[in-house]
Amino acid sequence: MPIVGFNINKIEANKAQNINGQLEIKSDLKIVNVSEEKFMDNERYALKFGFSFIVNYEPKYANILIDGDIMFVEEKNKAKEIIDKWKKDKRLDPKITERLFNNILTKCNIKTLQITQDLNLPPHVRLPMVVSQQENKNSEKKKDNYIG
Repeated sequence: MPIVGFNINKIEANKAQNINGQLEIKSDLKIVNVSEEKFMDNERYALKFGFSFIVNYEPKYANILIDGDIMFVEEKNKAKEIIDKWKKDKRLDPKITERLFNNILTKCNIKTLQITQDLNLPPHVRLPMVVSQQENKNSEKKKDNYIG
């Protein structure tokens, strides 16, 4: 099941106000649709998974939305099975979901990090930092206070 395509179709970013006070950053990733397309031969199909990735800075400071699709190639019978399961109960096999989500998260987290810099927002993911040994001893007690 090689991934053969990744497209971003929409990016929306909105900063309603400067951050002051308590901040909570939440993110969500959803597969919103699954469709099939013919591939170069008749034995395989390209499955197209539409996704929506959202990062919210709460309470109502900012939000970032990325919509797109990711495609991978699958054998004809397996592709039909995946499509039928999606149509029936809007679920995917956990191994497929894992592969899709890891690929989508890698690309969307990088893009979102660029957007957060443009909007002067704290990063939505924890970034590695260099600290002195003395600061490291003091910060061990404050790990939960990270806001970027």
